Amino acid sequence: MTLETLNSYLKARPPLSERLAAGKTLRQKTPRRELTQFKTRTGRRDAVRILTAQARSRIADLVPIRHARMSADPFAFFRGGAAIMAQDLAMLPSPPITVQLCGDMHVSNFGFFSTAERRLVFGINDFDETLPGNFDWDLKRLAASAMVAAQNLGQDQVYGEHIVRHMCSIYRKYLFQYADTPYVELTRTYIDDVAIMAQAASPNVKNAARRFVSQQMAKARSNSNQSVIGKITERVGKHVRLIDRPPLVTHRTVSEGGNNIVVLLDEGLKSYADTLPSDRKHILEQYRLLDYARKVVGVGSVGLPCWILYMEGLNQHDPLFLQCKGTARSVLAPHFPDKQFRSQGERVVSGQRLIQGAPDLFLGYGITREVEFYMRQLRDMKGGISIGNAKGDIGVTEFYDYAGLFGWALANAHARSGDPAMLAGYCGKGDQLDEAMVQFAKAYSEQNLADYEMFIKAIRAGKLRCADLEQ
Repeated sequence: MTLETLNSYLKARPPLSERLAAGKTLRQKTPRRELTQFKTRTGRRDAVRILTAQARSRIADLVPIRHARMSADPFAFFRGGAAIMAQDLAMLPSPPITVQLCGDMHVSNFGFFSTAERRLVFGINDFDETLPGNFDWDLKRLAASAMVAAQNLGQDQVYGEHIVRHMCSIYRKYLFQYADTPYVELTRTYIDDVAIMAQAASPNVKNAARRFVSQQMAKARSNSNQSVIGKITERVGKHVRLIDRPPLVTHRTVSEGGNNIVVLLDEGLKSYADTLPSDRKHILEQYRLLDYARKVVGVGSVGLPCWILYMEGLNQHDPLFLQCKGTARSVLAPHFPDKQFRSQGERVVSGQRLIQGAPDLFLGYGITREVEFYMRQLRDMKGGISIGNAKGDIGVTEFYDYAGLFGWALANAHARSGDPAMLAGYCGKGDQLDEAMVQFAKAYSEQNLADYEMFIKAIRAGKLRCADLEQ
């Protein structure tokens, strides 16, 4: 085998200058100004029809909970509407630069997590819709979510534009940095606590934002398997069991849409264990399963099977909580190839490993006759974030500085899974891309509001079932 043939097999990339130029050349085919475009096509499926179609493949008694969570406000609706936005993005100009897409990119889809070496890092934390595709799909959804979230905070359009510009400019900045980062080094490049605190020390960062990020990191560090004992468990006689909190946490065992825990334990755990590296499988085999319960999580994923497994190792002071999440076909699948995966669980795990680089110690996937799923730890230095007005949420004061972290984390994900030089070449060092995302975000936030209002009318008219979560 010649060096030329070998390098072709290895898919060796051209020099940096050529890749930057290739990205820049793509502007001729898809000018950045065209990314401002948003218009609906004739015959667009409305939001209610899309949500109704999704409900048919979900656990029936959980669908009203999903609708209730989405009905809270336009931002909650946006979070649950990844399939709605995917159909809209498919009709728009898009530069063909492939990355591993998150698929449901929004400003509440970030958080802290631990590497296998107990290193606290910041990044994307939900991958249920992940699939390889054109990079701008993630960027557009993130920009639109920032505008919707800003409106949800009661801020005017100028505030939202300020957030989107900042986020996109940071995204571009780090793409150029990653473009010149050695490949092996890039796999070790995380947004860790040291990097975050160095960024927070900048005089441009508000004191409130600096305090808030410190609090969030401390909270994530305090999350562990041990810390949830007594919070989600209770002692019954000599045994520890998970606490029922219906309808969100229950010990149901009925078989409905992949909801049969008996089948999961019999077939699923065996197939899951076989997807773990041998050292991780060895650790798992030291634990014994003591209890399990169905759990309702998230917004968009409500209605898919989800279980918590409680396990013990040495004794009750050595707990392990695993979360088993059922998977469905990605909302991106009608628009990008998805046949390279043997199961939807493999799709999610492969995407997470590629994007995060250092995912959960027990991340793996499995399949039963009823459901395809993936497994990960429920806790382990994990900490999600929310944008809102409640205590512990990112509010008006902190949003701008956190928006920089969002742009940085998305650049890190795209650089890991795509070609950062080609991305940098296309995006450029000027603000054309930022302005395009601002205009797109403004237009799509209006569409989201119209869809939300239609959704609420459908609930009031009885066309969509909606739970009363206040009871």
